[in-house]
Amino acid sequence: MDTHKKIHFRRPRAQDGAEVFRLIERCPPLDTNSMYCNLLQCGDFADTSIAAVDDGGRLVGFISGYRPPERQDTLFVWQVAVDPAARGQRLGNRMLMALADRLADEGVHFIETTITPDNQASQSMFARFFSALGAPVEERVLFARHEHFDGAHDDEVLYRAGPFNLAVALAS
Repeated sequence: MDTHKKIHFRRPRAQDGAEVFRLIERCPPLDTNSMYCNLLQCGDFADTSIAAVDDGGRLVGFISGYRPPERQDTLFVWQVAVDPAARGQRLGNRMLMALADRLADEGVHFIETTITPDNQASQSMFARFFSALGAPVEERVLFARHEHFDGAHDDEVLYRAGPFNLAVALAS
């Protein structure tokens, strides 16, 4: 990828579902979901998700998220995918900040995600993002390997950051 191409952020559209599916396939260790799931993420959850597109129209990043019904002040980030060719530009953090900025006016002041213990890249990216927010972070195992996954998947550790003041984060 030409690193000089400008990257634009926008809400995803249902037509992006197949391209999101292929992007996630290129981004191990992310779990691939069905293409239908990605269509729903791009359609029904477009307001809490973000697509990164280069000026050639190619999808180079995607974040899926949602607001848990019982915690409307929270964005739960499901997946962050960055095309291997677009890495090294802090695109994941830039998408997270743009998404948090979009949702802050709607009362979102907490960000949650789950990360497996062996996913150092995601842990580092979220640590940088949470540090930029200047928000306290709590962590605990949300879904345990043996209790929830029948031993077939690693623990999923919940990271919850907030409350945060986005104006302070954007100024730094």
